[in-house]
Amino acid sequence: MAANIEKTFKFVVVGGGIAGVTCAEQLASQFPSADVALLTAAPLIKAVCNFKQVSKTLEEFDVEERPSSVLEEKYSNLRVIQSAVKALHAQHHTLLTVDGLEIHYEKLCICSGGRPKLLTQDNPFVLGIRDTDSAQEFQKRLSKAKRIVVVGNGGIALELVYEVEGCEVIWAVKDKAIGNTFFDAGAAQFLIPSLDTDKPERAATCKRARYTIEGPAATQGLAVGGGSDRQGQSRGLEEPGSALGPDWHEGISLRGAEEVSHRVSVEYQSEVKQIYTHQDFLLSPLALQTADTGSWPVYAQLSNGKTFGCDFIVSATGVVPNTEPFLHENNFALAEDSGLRVDDHMMTSEPDIYAAGDVCTAGWEPSHLWQQMRLWTQARQMGWYAGRCMAADVLSETIELDFCFELFSHITKFFNYKVVLLGKFNGQGLGLNQELLVRCTKGHEYVKVVLSGGRMLGAVLIGETDLEETFENLILNQMDLTPYGEELLNPNIDIEDYFD
Repeated sequence: MAANIEKTFKFVVVGGGIAGVTCAEQLASQFPSADVALLTAAPLIKAVCNFKQVSKTLEEFDVEERPSSVLEEKYSNLRVIQSAVKALHAQHHTLLTVDGLEIHYEKLCICSGGRPKLLTQDNPFVLGIRDTDSAQEFQKRLSKAKRIVVVGNGGIALELVYEVEGCEVIWAVKDKAIGNTFFDAGAAQFLIPSLDTDKPERAATCKRARYTIEGPAATQGLAVGGGSDRQGQSRGLEEPGSALGPDWHEGISLRGAEEVSHRVSVEYQSEVKQIYTHQDFLLSPLALQTADTGSWPVYAQLSNGKTFGCDFIVSATGVVPNTEPFLHENNFALAEDSGLRVDDHMMTSEPDIYAAGDVCTAGWEPSHLWQQMRLWTQARQMGWYAGRCMAADVLSETIELDFCFELFSHITKFFNYKVVLLGKFNGQGLGLNQELLVRCTKGHEYVKVVLSGGRMLGAVLIGETDLEETFENLILNQMDLTPYGEELLNPNIDIEDYFD
């Protein structure tokens, strides 16, 4: 067997997603004379672009997929290695790749993201959507589909059921309302009518640049192989790739084989009880009990007693930290959700190893207004902060926990509405010790404020409310709002005049 090729770097970052690329860029720019390596299994990396600081903690950005050569051209000291990790020997500060490369590091940051929590692992009719490859596979299958079953109630499920056209969608959610991760029942009721109306026309052009990679030669620098053995049994990082960005469905056609524009049926408080192949279904008692007379490749039996035949099932039930293959023979402390536990400097329990993004779990005592939710905004923030912490450690400097961890804040879009989430937006952890103020204008906006002891602790803003900066300040300042009462949400009063 050939000897491993050895390479040494001051900083190594694993993962070509938002957290990993942000961390690598931070290190390469702060240490222009130090060798930095970004190790990624995919030929394209995720890059943050059109970044906009909306307020103190709120930020908006797009995500582009770019060839790794773009990073290497920007930073002469940064090398991108396209290969998957086979093993980590933390004691020896060494990584082994599936292509036989032995990488030595002084500081390592693991940004390997999460992997879909699939309903079942080996069913060809069950598809998880997490990265670009799986999104493209979904698009391909959807083009021939007449009915799909979507299982889940998080961000991916919310985006899918709204965007899919030309195909009947059965949406199975385990909760009493849609979007339970992000909304209360009131916000869900505000959004539901959007599933029955035609979507507004979109601009024909896509703002994103797209790239095609052909063969291993397309990757520059130290590329070793082409991410080979994707069909093999290696437990490296080939699957999954980097997580999708905030607007992953923009510019791609999500249309099925039917003429219908938009048809979604929601099955509340339902989970998948069993999945049947066509043959198994015909042999089961359900074949006589189900009103569906069509012939389908797969059938989903739900816990509410209903069974639906469909072309395929989308499993959108969240992610689990992608910690393989880093755990074997190492002593990482894990959190309850199996993420790599990190302290307030993004350090794991292993010396000189940091982690950021979906693979890690915040192990410090968080601000009472912040919680980790494994969103792309937090992936960028963690990657950036991890790079700063690694730099501070090398320079023997002290560093304070970044302000972005002071207040949870997130901007996204659901059902074509702008959505802003601030602080304890769903009253997380407050129990009965909370008061809600709500303002709703059908088809226009939904505003919810969470108060406790007269102080604002969270807010949900749906639509163009222009309240995000004012509410952010009120939450951060913890002003006693008792004197204002319900006038706080009076649409006839310019609230900013109160708090100038």
